[in-house]
Amino acid sequence: MSTAAQSRATLETARAPNLTELGVFSAMWNEHCSYKSSRIHLKKFPTKGPRVLQGPGENAGVVDLGGGLAVAFKMESHNHPSFIEPYQGAATGVGGILRDVFTMGARPIALLDSLRFGAVDHDRTPWLAGGVVSGIAGYGNCIGVPTVGGETYFHPCYNENILVNVMCAGTLRADAIFRGTASGLGNPVIYVGAATGRDGIHGASMASAGFDEKALEKRPTVQVGDPFREKLLLEACLELMKKGAVIGIQDMGAAGLTSSSAEMAGRAGTGLILRLDAVPRREEEMTPYELMLSESQERMLLVAQRGREGEVREIFARWDLPMAVVGEVTGDGRLRVESEGGIVADLPVRALTDDAPLYERPLRPERGLPSADPIGTLPEEKDLGPSLLALAAHPNQGLKKPIWRQYDHMVRTNTLTPPGGDAALLRLKGTAKALALTTDGNARYCMLDPYAGGMLAVAEAARNLSCTGALPLAMTNCLNFGNPERPAVMAQFAAAIEGMAEACRALNVPVVSGNVSFYNETQGVDIYPTPVVGMVGLLEEAGRRAGHGLQREGDLLFLLHPAREAPLPPGGAHEYVWVRCGQEGGQPPAISLVAEAAVQALCREGILGGFIRSAHDLSEGGLGMALAESCLASPASRLGARVRLPEGSGRADGRLFGESASRILVSVPPASEGRLREAAERAGVGLAAIGAAAGSALRVDAPDGFPLLDVELSALQAAWCGALDEVFGT
Repeated sequence: MSTAAQSRATLETARAPNLTELGVFSAMWNEHCSYKSSRIHLKKFPTKGPRVLQGPGENAGVVDLGGGLAVAFKMESHNHPSFIEPYQGAATGVGGILRDVFTMGARPIALLDSLRFGAVDHDRTPWLAGGVVSGIAGYGNCIGVPTVGGETYFHPCYNENILVNVMCAGTLRADAIFRGTASGLGNPVIYVGAATGRDGIHGASMASAGFDEKALEKRPTVQVGDPFREKLLLEACLELMKKGAVIGIQDMGAAGLTSSSAEMAGRAGTGLILRLDAVPRREEEMTPYELMLSESQERMLLVAQRGREGEVREIFARWDLPMAVVGEVTGDGRLRVESEGGIVADLPVRALTDDAPLYERPLRPERGLPSADPIGTLPEEKDLGPSLLALAAHPNQGLKKPIWRQYDHMVRTNTLTPPGGDAALLRLKGTAKALALTTDGNARYCMLDPYAGGMLAVAEAARNLSCTGALPLAMTNCLNFGNPERPAVMAQFAAAIEGMAEACRALNVPVVSGNVSFYNETQGVDIYPTPVVGMVGLLEEAGRRAGHGLQREGDLLFLLHPAREAPLPPGGAHEYVWVRCGQEGGQPPAISLVAEAAVQALCREGILGGFIRSAHDLSEGGLGMALAESCLASPASRLGARVRLPEGSGRADGRLFGESASRILVSVPPASEGRLREAAERAGVGLAAIGAAAGSALRVDAPDGFPLLDVELSALQAAWCGALDEVFGT
């Protein structure tokens, strides 16, 4: 048939889609499922590497850990549901990311979160923060997966649109990866897990639109989770995978049965027949539209080998889970949906997946914050002790124990370090190795300069892993931005990805999974651009790890820094200025990625070589907060420090609290000073001796010996420990 004849035949058979088909297209083509505004930019990420076993496009990425072991990990957002209903929104976010990981054949071993709430004095912040943290704890604790780390920030830009990003990692055999594909003509399509209800319908669509004054009316679109059923589902699926009967498996997440079936067929280039009459349901008179779009939790869709349905049924029956054969794999590339003896949807799979719209939205960069550094508006204080105490008492910098004390971070007995350090460390049982995990992001930097902000997020995540001694391996991300229909937002997004991609290439950290969350806005006001990085690293010998707390009286303190830069350049004290006067502006820290890589490599060498006892990166609050945190993390919080700032220009407060990149505070036994200096010279890394661990106070002097601050650790600890009292009422 000629091309013209084919076109005429297509027109002759064209028809208007029915309601169910419109619902399927609406779900698959919305921003949340199709990535229609972001796909062209996401291609800039490096995704391959010698350890990458599975890159983007699957439920989670997988990286080789050596010795036949691998780690699967991913990060997802549950922002809008958590704002509407914080407990269930956060809880089901945890459930969803757990399923993404164990569908790869991995047993989840750790959760981390990255949370952004509004101003502490906003009337909804305590309720939202309390509900979100309780939801994360409630789901993770019940299913028995430890929440081992994360980050929490408060800023007015999130008053009406909080961010709840959750990361999960799990271990598996490197040769036993499962994927979400529907292959093998005639193989049965099997539904397993909770029965389908009307909760969560239009959840994906809700995540692809901004909020208005009626946002809270969307509560019915938030799902309700059941962690105990999820535990059964996890164990049953992992057992079934060991039997070898599974061809492909997928979580029924956003858009439920619609997305799981279409995406599985799309990856395999096949088709599916779905028979809705067989779908377990918990509500009466559900329509095909509702069954296809429900986002009820704890449900999976899998394709099994034909003839082995009995084995599948026996395993799920033993775990007390509903299971039903709801269709089969076909070879015609179409998704056919049957109900009550008729066809209720008949659509080409490719049109739902690969041929979904792809937008190249216009970009128009706009300056988000003033270019002038607001530190110049602050009076210079002779005594910087009160400023350090104010920083330590601020919810962004203070102790997060009121949050992580709700998490069971020791369950499964793999956790080597409690929350609160630079990165979490988990032992890999049966080996000498440890897995390092962290989440990082700085929205203020991205608002000042999204390209630099994206680069700095990747660099800080890698630096945090290096401060434990771990080698960064790969990363996932959660890209939280405003309305992509605004050119300024798309310019932020494109620039942030370019910066992140450049840092990934320079630090040899490929991107293996991720998530984009657009439309984080309320009544036309966008959040700050907030790309969050989740990164994994490997420590070959878990016994040779470091924390950030000072260890012994008399240990020498050094600052690792780029060789061609001053140890503490002036300015850029963003968190200090924010706490002092609530102003933002200026430029984010400058960074040389070559120097960053060298500083991190030296830190890892020193830790593994035994001549660096502790390491802590300089980030928000600069050297001042790094020193305070290192003292407070010392044994029994009783080891202080005597420090003299290195020579430099500019205001003393700007240098003490400046957030210069690529700086690591390390403590070294006096006998190892020579080894550190030799290693630094060999690596081409700057090294500044700044003092020693001593006493029960933190004292910092100017280069000429003038005292800048002298704060007892008891006062510092009191301020630090009370930082979240106003939020959690502790």
